[in-house]
Amino acid sequence: MHRARAQADRVIERRHDLRGAWFFPYPFDFKHQVHTGLTYKAPWYSGMAQGEALSLFSQLAGYAGVPAAHRARYRAAADGAFASLLLANEGDRRPWVVARDGQHQLWIHEYPIDKPGTSDYTYNGFMFAVLGLWDYYALSRNSLAEQLFDGALTTLDAYFPQLRNPGWLSNYCHTHAIPTDTYHSVHIDLLRQLSWLSGSDRFAVQSDMLTDDYPPPSLGKAGGLATLDHGTHTLFRFAENGAVTASRALTLSRPWQCTASRRARIQGRGIYLLIEDGPAAGWQVAERFPAVRLHGEWCGSDYRPARAVTFSAGVSVVCRKHPEEGTVTRTVTYPKATVVSYDRRAVIDSRKMVRLTREEVAGWWAPTDQLH
Repeated sequence: MHRARAQADRVIERRHDLRGAWFFPYPFDFKHQVHTGLTYKAPWYSGMAQGEALSLFSQLAGYAGVPAAHRARYRAAADGAFASLLLANEGDRRPWVVARDGQHQLWIHEYPIDKPGTSDYTYNGFMFAVLGLWDYYALSRNSLAEQLFDGALTTLDAYFPQLRNPGWLSNYCHTHAIPTDTYHSVHIDLLRQLSWLSGSDRFAVQSDMLTDDYPPPSLGKAGGLATLDHGTHTLFRFAENGAVTASRALTLSRPWQCTASRRARIQGRGIYLLIEDGPAAGWQVAERFPAVRLHGEWCGSDYRPARAVTFSAGVSVVCRKHPEEGTVTRTVTYPKATVVSYDRRAVIDSRKMVRLTREEVAGWWAPTDQLH
């Protein structure tokens, strides 16, 4: 709390009072090395910074652990920051961070450019700013904040097909449409948070789609335990663009356990495990349940509120307990099509599964390929 207040006080002291609002300047020159057209001279202003400052002030203003006099100060700062998100790019009036695009959709620009339609339309910066709108609405119940939050979500939903590259990394921005490994996981997390705040599963679905397109490749320092069943497996090495640089066959007379250090999407291909030890060390093998599987739970995502799936009539679904509880299973069969709620999805032993919450099956995991 001390550190949060110190940062808030620093930002307040450095504010610029412009156009009846509080703007928080970046005090450095900046030129984006990849995205053309993004060159700024200090001071300059970013919609992401405005939204994140709004979030900080709003949370401090509503926190009972902050003395009342200081909460009033942070509330005033939140009001000043929110006012900046009501100022559009009208004529020569500057600064601004909010604009409508050619489709009349609302954008909060991380990198605003004065000429209409030429901004970067950066997705992550927009979503971070939207979280500030939510925090301010939670504090103030301001109807304009509610409308801006709703409008921003409408924009994000409309542009999701442009953000996404099916089977690959999502784009950093709309203007340049350059896939980004550094921000793909950020998009996943932000869409998940927006689904929690809005109560809409549309953003949960979108977050899941991005996770399936390109799951987080790291398996941590220790890696993960993998099993290759008996039989012949094809091992690969790939170039950065997904081209095969080498391959060979590995034939096993019995199941073999090994350590995998990565579980990654190969461009233009499926999910592959990078093996670290044994006869396949340094090679990648395609994940194929149950022949090639990574043990444990990976790529977990929680849902608030819970979502729903349907068990088809008379279909027997083998459910299991969490991996930490061993391989305990039970077969679930409903005589008629039955809707069952779930609150978490994950890849368990290389199979997508959901954690059920309906009373008679609560806590059990069911494979998604057997559900609707």
